[in-house]
Amino acid sequence: MAKIDIVSGFLGAGKTTLIKKLLAEAFKGEKVVLIENEFGEIGIDGGFLKEAGIEIREMNSGCICCSLVGDFGAALNEVIRTYHPDRIIIEPSGVGKLSDVKRAVMDVKGGAQIELNSYTTVVDVNKCKMYLRNFGEFYSNQVESAGAIMLSRTDTAKEEKVEETVKLLRSMNPEAPIITTPFAQLDGKKLLAAMEHVRPLEEELLMEDHDHDHDHDHHDHDHHDHDHDHGHHHHHHADEVFASWGKETARKYDRDDLEKKLEALNDSGVYGTVLRAKGMVAGSDGRWIYFDMVPGEQEIRDGEPEYTGRLCVIGSELKEEALEQLFEV
Repeated sequence: MAKIDIVSGFLGAGKTTLIKKLLAEAFKGEKVVLIENEFGEIGIDGGFLKEAGIEIREMNSGCICCSLVGDFGAALNEVIRTYHPDRIIIEPSGVGKLSDVKRAVMDVKGGAQIELNSYTTVVDVNKCKMYLRNFGEFYSNQVESAGAIMLSRTDTAKEEKVEETVKLLRSMNPEAPIITTPFAQLDGKKLLAAMEHVRPLEEELLMEDHDHDHDHDHHDHDHHDHDHDHGHHHHHHADEVFASWGKETARKYDRDDLEKKLEALNDSGVYGTVLRAKGMVAGSDGRWIYFDMVPGEQEIRDGEPEYTGRLCVIGSELKEEALEQLFEV
């Protein structure tokens, strides 16, 4: 079964950088085929791919996403037959609609041993607004259809610009993880995990608190205490007791200031009853800050860069607006 990863993005968005990183760090040891869809633009330079022993199947006959679904299917089947790859990266040209590329893959799926693993759009943080204005549906479709959105040029853009772009993208695609940390700071495996849809932090916390794993329904958990019967068989029952508030943020935090914010969470009158808070955020000194908080106790430490800042608070009768003001998100 070959996994298929689509890496989309408008002209010059930074797809090459992302694909290089994935090949070097996430797909090492796998047999990978890159399918380029050329459409009047200079595609990825074949040099570094050939060095990595990766075959390129050029498709110069036009755009995957228009009338060429048939040809695309034939090309995909041929690639699978010829190379028996573990993974296929499809890099559509910048003018294709991502929704059509996904559909083209799904149409082939019936007759081929493939699995659509991820579909990511790379967005240039400085040009997003302009492209949206100038190219309308062609651009918005890439954002709206993405399973994950990677922002490029965040290392040189102003923080306000990044936050403004994230807000715009989030209004167009409420679900996809948005990667705001510069590619160079992230390991390829972490990028791939984000592309494959990371679990929301709230879910991670609830899982941790109940000490569950994915197949928790098949295990005996009599040793758990707080509210266990409530959340055992049907995960959603926990929502009747606990509330959770979670945000992604590209904001950079000062360590001392963050410590004060965590202390402030003990005030149930202002923020509700906070039972647990957890997060990983970029620090204003360039290092990443990880924090854990339970009432009266908190831990702040250095950590690895995450794909973007993530905050989560679990408790009851949480006051969301107050939490948003506290963390400035």
